Amino acid sequence: MESNKTFENFPLWMIAIYNTVSYGIYIIGIYIMFRFGAIFGWLYIFFCLCSEIRIMRMSCIHCCYYGKWCGAGKSKLAALLFKRGDPRKFIEKEITWKHLIPDMLVSLIPFVTGIYLLFVSFNWIVLVAILLLILLTTLGNAFVHGNIVCKYCKQRELGCPAEKLFSKGGKKHNEEDRS
Repeated sequence: MESNKTFENFPLWMIAIYNTVSYGIYIIGIYIMFRFGAIFGWLYIFFCLCSEIRIMRMSCIHCCYYGKWCGAGKSKLAALLFKRGDPRKFIEKEITWKHLIPDMLVSLIPFVTGIYLLFVSFNWIVLVAILLLILLTTLGNAFVHGNIVCKYCKQRELGCPAEKLFSKGGKKHNEEDRS
């Protein structure tokens, strides 16, 4: 199995691409939710912030990139906000699709809300926002994770629960390397 070069600190241009997709999803979601109502827009912003904090508290503090420039740039921020965790917890962690529900809701909530808005009162801008949300959530995330971030991630080589979940055939990455 051929191994890709990994980064000790990711280049800023890669972090920028990753965050363009992620924050693009947030901005489109915020736009759609504010079209539904200001309270829903603010609740969605709060939900997005909670999602980011949850990721830093549950994953970033245990990652080998803690305090460094990871592909998402969150490990630097996590080091400013939270105490270092145990790197073994990152490697040993098992995740399922159930664990990804909060992450999926970041796109699903504004998508469903946008569809509702289209039925109540059709608006071309809302339709375009929904289409952009779909593109960023599917193709954008697939490109960023498959070709930029995960491909060059040192933590993936050490052991990553997300990589185990998404790897082809459901096989664990480290088991494939040993065979």
